Amino acid sequence: MSTGLLVQYVIVGIVALFGAWITLRKLAPRLTSRWLAALALRLDRPDSAAWQRAFARRLQPKQSTGNCSDGCDTCGSCGPKPPAAARDVHPLEFRPRSK
Repeated sequence: MSTGLLVQYVIVGIVALFGAWITLRKLAPRLTSRWLAALALRLDRPDSAAWQRAFARRLQPKQSTGNCSDGCDTCGSCGPKPPAAARDVHPLEFRPRSK
């Protein structure tokens, strides 16, 4: 196996893992938040290096505070409102052709 082929396999593997991570974050956000919190707790220990502690603080998922500024959208009232034109749209009505 040549070096170029090995580099190509490594790059394709990294891209595939990144795509799988993004998909998992979209489909199972609670699971990935738990994983990130567990990893952050493992890295953020008093005897860890400073760069590990900083990385752990970056990994720690954001906690919802219960107000509308955190964007949790658990109550359904947060977020942008649809434009007035979109709210006033009426659905299409299909009628059979007259013979």
